[in-house]
Amino acid sequence: MENSNQKLLIIGAGLCGSLLALRMAQRGYQVQLVEKRPDLREITQDAGRSINLSLSDRGLKALRLAGVEKQALELCIPMYGRMIHDIKGNTFMSDYSGREGEYINSISRPGLNMLLLDQAQAMPNVELIFNKGCTAVDLKQGSATFVDHHTKQESIFKGDLILATDGAGSVVRKAMFNKPELLFSFSQQWLTHGYKEITIPATKDGGYRTEKGALHIWPRGEDMLIALPNLDGSFTVTLFAPYANTKYCFDNLTTPEIVLEYFNQHYPDAIALMPNLVTEFFENPTGPLGTIRCNPWHCYEKVVLLGDAAHAIVPFYGQGMNASFEDVFVFDQILNKYQGDWKAVLTAYEKTRRKDTDAIANLALDNFHEMKEHTASPLFQEKRKLEMAFEGQFPTAYSSKYSLVTFNEDISYHQAMTRGRAQDKTILKLLSDGSLPEHMKTKDKLNLVQQQTNALLEKSEAARKI
Repeated sequence: MENSNQKLLIIGAGLCGSLLALRMAQRGYQVQLVEKRPDLREITQDAGRSINLSLSDRGLKALRLAGVEKQALELCIPMYGRMIHDIKGNTFMSDYSGREGEYINSISRPGLNMLLLDQAQAMPNVELIFNKGCTAVDLKQGSATFVDHHTKQESIFKGDLILATDGAGSVVRKAMFNKPELLFSFSQQWLTHGYKEITIPATKDGGYRTEKGALHIWPRGEDMLIALPNLDGSFTVTLFAPYANTKYCFDNLTTPEIVLEYFNQHYPDAIALMPNLVTEFFENPTGPLGTIRCNPWHCYEKVVLLGDAAHAIVPFYGQGMNASFEDVFVFDQILNKYQGDWKAVLTAYEKTRRKDTDAIANLALDNFHEMKEHTASPLFQEKRKLEMAFEGQFPTAYSSKYSLVTFNEDISYHQAMTRGRAQDKTILKLLSDGSLPEHMKTKDKLNLVQQQTNALLEKSEAARKI
């Protein structure tokens, strides 16, 4: 095989690391994939530690590259839009797209991870190692020290290249941070909100207690619930709430009575669906939500960060996993161009990818506020209704910001953000000004929106060049 004389050491066997291991093995590299946790295929998963994931076009593109898209789709439940639940228990559906056949998929993190590990393990040139946590990295030598969880014995593994997919708490990134000559920059921006998982169980006959084909949102201004369907008829529900400084926050949701009072006041229709609410609320951990940015992503032609190790984001655009999978796709494309020259590969990868991961980080923060505050507002609903009409009647002429990000895998995140924000600003201004009256033809509305969007983009580009 073309690369059989080169060994890659991949640290972290989560979603990004396991897909990367599979793809690099397919390219012929000798791959050693090392994970600090036990093999999740052999243990019972802890509840409450993983927000359900949304798999969309960018992630599917990378899975297709590795030949596992079909198997992954078998684990998916299509979600066609947001089902908004107001305080009175009324619901309405806000579709994700006005075009036929565009939807996102709810998928279990462990289920997908197990599929990717199985596929990687089936490759003759992949070695999977579990229960060994990375404690130190020799960046210049391309070697790392690991301690066995059970025996406490140390092992040192080395590769021609270390690919660090060890997540938001990356040990490899910390080693880079501690190397003064790398001039390593790092930022970690926490939200004032955390999250906690609860379950809507399946009915006695294994059915769904509420609409299966939607991502459910209970927007309440400062806090919200979301719920995603699972294959077994249940929903994974996630509460997002402030840690402190509000009447109901994680700091004071400390007794069953207060928890029930809060849910009865804010989520009366949801509480009826969650018979184990109180038990799960106190058994499941409260997780933090943050954005991580760093620079550089690579060093000494020996080490590179990918996925959350390089750019962890908050989960509110459903793009964290998709962005990490797209990292694998972009890395693979750059290997096609510069294979054999690691310096060129790593430099081009970071230069190509950084502005897009910065863009999706910013969009995810934007969407946090949109989901908890604006999805229930009349103006937002009017904008979405108009965008659905544009996409439905003129499917090749218009894509909303959400569609640009989620369903247009050939448009970069940065391009999607730039055009999408301009469109949003334009439509909201025209609606507020009364410039898009009901009697106006949809085609004329679209022409006006596009003209003003393009003018805004040209103005922004001109200002950028000054």
